[in-house]
Amino acid sequence: MIDIAGEAARLRDAAEAKPLRLPINRRVDESHHVVTPDGLSVWYTIQVSPHSRIQEAIFERADRMPTDEECRRWLDLLVVGAEASEAPGLPGAMTRRFEAFEHSPDREAPIA
Repeated sequence: MIDIAGEAARLRDAAEAKPLRLPINRRVDESHHVVTPDGLSVWYTIQVSPHSRIQEAIFERADRMPTDEECRRWLDLLVVGAEASEAPGLPGAMTRRFEAFEHSPDREAPIA
């Protein structure tokens, strides 16, 4: 059995240590990834730009779409300080993607 809380903490630490710089750095290294003994693949990244931060969690299985329950267990431990929303996916996909956006209006350019 996997220690979900421990693995979620490790993924959060890796994402905080190596956030992706938007818009150019989209390469994710293996420290942001874990595969559970039952085959659930979990990716967690933090993407940063000058005025926002995006927490992203991706869940994938080879045999079926990940369930709401298994995604929620991980999301509750991974995404901190924001509510994650599921991004639209392709029909029949075995992947689910969740994002939590944090904006800093003080750092955005004024609207002309």
